[in-house]
Amino acid sequence: MKLRRVAAAVVGSAVIAVAAAPPSSSSPSAPSGSARTSAVAPNTGLAKFSAAFTQSQTAPEMSPSGANDWTCRPSAAHPLPVVLIHGTWANAYANWSGLSPVLKKAGYCVYALNYGAPDGDVFKGRGHIPESAKEVAAFVDKVLDATGAEKADLVGHSQGGGLLPRWYLTFDGGAAKTRRLVGIAPSNHGTTASGMASLAKSLRVLDTTAQMAGQSAKDQTIGSDVNARLDAGGDTMPGVRYTTVVTRTDEVVTPYRQQYLKAGPDAPVENLDLQDACPTDMSAHLGIAYSDVMYRMVLGALDPANARPANCFS
Repeated sequence: MKLRRVAAAVVGSAVIAVAAAPPSSSSPSAPSGSARTSAVAPNTGLAKFSAAFTQSQTAPEMSPSGANDWTCRPSAAHPLPVVLIHGTWANAYANWSGLSPVLKKAGYCVYALNYGAPDGDVFKGRGHIPESAKEVAAFVDKVLDATGAEKADLVGHSQGGGLLPRWYLTFDGGAAKTRRLVGIAPSNHGTTASGMASLAKSLRVLDTTAQMAGQSAKDQTIGSDVNARLDAGGDTMPGVRYTTVVTRTDEVVTPYRQQYLKAGPDAPVENLDLQDACPTDMSAHLGIAYSDVMYRMVLGALDPANARPANCFS
């Protein structure tokens, strides 16, 4: 299909951009959910993302390891389920085959949805963000019904950690059902995509690009209607705690400071930089989804009382 070829080219461009960084001394490996106690090898996350994405093409709807056990009951230590929301042109398996088993091993009930594309399409997250937010809302309700919990914690990557859950919290009743939102490389205030989206807008071809690559691409550009409507009411919703985990080498959500949030009334925000925790972890937009340092930062955000330091070694 033409759409698949276009999406493949876009994803491939992102992979090439990340791969242009200095290579790791480690060989590419399959996705792993175990956070090792070792110094960080730069860019291994990209190889793991690519391997998981390749695997997902045979069964785009499959769940990552550790996710979607509908018999799981939250424990006293972790009474809220965790819902994982993938990014644009990705899918649950490709995005979360690293973090999902880490969370499961830590004792969480973990759930991961696919959204923004028909079943069987490997390139998901393409739909109009307000419509995808309704899919998130329905999935969170299903999780709460299955677990008996009153609220969930949301963890998302890119679109799935930024504009999409923010829309759900603001306009679809999500704030009353969410304790915390953790955004990994989140598209909170839109992106220039390193200037490409701004160029498309200047050339008046942004609508054509959206028809090929999905409405979510247009929604996530700086100054879009979705951004304008969300930001008009502030960055946060009362009663929800927010954490961003940002990488300074992000080449997709640019400038990377667009990812930060400002705290609001009864809505504390913690903006974290991956390189503050580990200066040698140069994971970019895709690779951060498989960063061991990111895993520890997310675990700390979900359970601050028992958080362990996130650094290059621990």
